[in-house]
Amino acid sequence: MFEIKPLPADAVPAALAKADHYRLLNEPEEAESICIDVLEVEHENQRALILLLLARTDQLDQGSPNTLKRAREVVPRLDGEYERAYYDGLICERQAKALLQRRGKRSGFVAYKWFQYALEQYQQAIDSRPEDTADATLRWNTCVRIIERNPHCVPAPEESAELGLE
Repeated sequence: MFEIKPLPADAVPAALAKADHYRLLNEPEEAESICIDVLEVEHENQRALILLLLARTDQLDQGSPNTLKRAREVVPRLDGEYERAYYDGLICERQAKALLQRRGKRSGFVAYKWFQYALEQYQQAIDSRPEDTADATLRWNTCVRIIERNPHCVPAPEESAELGLE
């Protein structure tokens, strides 16, 4: 059988640049593979972890059931409270967007719930944000606007009744 070849340590910066490049080319599986190679050499490389997470979320619209789980597995490895909350929110937001694209019978209800999770995480990120960082606020606002523009993106009817909204 074939064996994985180890990445030389001195090639890590160029490999990360390639991972960025493959994400831009909409080739997330290639970017994911590169990040895994980098993390074999530098286990806690934060840039590689973030790119890995992003490459996995780039695959959410393909509907693979393990993609969401694999993306979320990266979050605890991120260094700061802000980063963990922000990127967990990003995963939830991208899952919501992928669900909206599917347009299934309950996709709007499920997408709404994922947007709700995203907003909770973005709020945590906003509360712990480094100075001069507004990324979580910008993502929050984007989620709210997406919900407003999609009339089928609403709480499920049973949730509305539970909350006294009917």
